[in-house]
Amino acid sequence: MAEFSYAKGRLGDSLRFIANEIEEFEKEYLARTLLDYQKDAKIQKLMDRTVENILTALIEVCGTMLAEKGIAVENYGEVLAKAAEILGLNKDEQSDLAKLASQRNRLAHRYLDYKWQAIKMFSEQRGIIKTLLQKVLLAYK
Repeated sequence: MAEFSYAKGRLGDSLRFIANEIEEFEKEYLARTLLDYQKDAKIQKLMDRTVENILTALIEVCGTMLAEKGIAVENYGEVLAKAAEILGLNKDEQSDLAKLASQRNRLAHRYLDYKWQAIKMFSEQRGIIKTLLQKVLLAYK
């Protein structure tokens, strides 16, 4: 029982963090173009780090949820897809979320040729991320 309490508290902190980071992204970076991104190294770093933080925390939330249920997976993509499946998201949404794990890896490991694509994919999938977060919140109330 103690593990569930820990997981629940940890999930709450992480969910708040993700919500705040998404809000910051939407306010500060969503309207930025590839040109903005390329010409300003500071903006590039801030955008990269913000999205990486969101995706890492999302993986942590989903991984915590799966661990609490005793469900093992092989990689970050499976973490996101399996959590989405458990929470009732459809196959396309599960697949889209799984692909975000690769984008997180591109940012975390500094694959320079793909960072903008990672940012764009995150921007396009924000709605699915928000849906997943709402479902996690409901599951842990």
